[in-house]
Amino acid sequence: MSKILKVNTPGDYSTYLGQPVRHPLVSVIDYNAISPIRSSLNHYGVYAIFLRDDTSVSLQYGCGKYDYRESTLLCVSPGQIGGKQDDGESITISGWALLFHPDLLHGTPLEKLIHRYSFFQYHVNEGLHMSKQEHDIIVSLLKAIQREINEEHDNDQDDIIIGYINLLLKYCKRFYNRQFVTQKHDNSDILTRFQETLTKYFADGMQFEHGIPTIQYMADKLCMSPNYLGDLIKRTTGETAGNHIRNVLVIRAKNGLASGKTISEVAFDIGIEYPQHLSRMFKKQTGMTPTEYIRQLQHQIM
Repeated sequence: MSKILKVNTPGDYSTYLGQPVRHPLVSVIDYNAISPIRSSLNHYGVYAIFLRDDTSVSLQYGCGKYDYRESTLLCVSPGQIGGKQDDGESITISGWALLFHPDLLHGTPLEKLIHRYSFFQYHVNEGLHMSKQEHDIIVSLLKAIQREINEEHDNDQDDIIIGYINLLLKYCKRFYNRQFVTQKHDNSDILTRFQETLTKYFADGMQFEHGIPTIQYMADKLCMSPNYLGDLIKRTTGETAGNHIRNVLVIRAKNGLASGKTISEVAFDIGIEYPQHLSRMFKKQTGMTPTEYIRQLQHQIM
């Protein structure tokens, strides 16, 4: 059984690495200054951002592994497991880590906004690959936070630290958006696979057993996290992944209605349990109910 380090506070990780705890709710680690270190497979009770500048160590995330490349940013949130199991040997790595406890954000605007930074739920193999300029911006902010927590605590310290973290997250969001834009070819391939997966789902009759396809199902088939898939589709097409699925359902519903099937039969065919649920979705997507659509078809025939 794998030994897992419980990182319930930033200080837990600092202590494991033999570093002093400068602040009860925030830690900044400069791996270049303390390497070599013992690796650890961690269960996080904190938010953590890892900037890895080395390429020689394989990381584990959940049930998968990922060999990352230089200047990669990895983000985790409370409840996640990641890292590399301790095998008793020391490893040499370079880069930085920022860990902060959710309590640091209590009562601040960022507490309510941090859930919008969906990259905290990305898989490790969906890490942010940065340019040198982007890398330098992130490092400068990490150094600023490190300087601040090394200062004597005063009434303004936490506000300043939160301000830096807020700015860092905004830069991460900008850089991820850039990554989605610059990987247009890969994005196009994923969109094609997304559509092919939907088509196969209905061709195999999976809707009869599992209902309509979910974003989680699509993400699993495409080997992605749901958040990354959703963000990629949103940034590439301007629409959500859920809306893409609903559009496919509506097309199949229209085909079924045009062939003379009843609303109940069409709902069953596409995996919707109750006809009224189909009617609501159909109305939302097309601006008309299935009944109104049937009447429109009949009018066109006449």
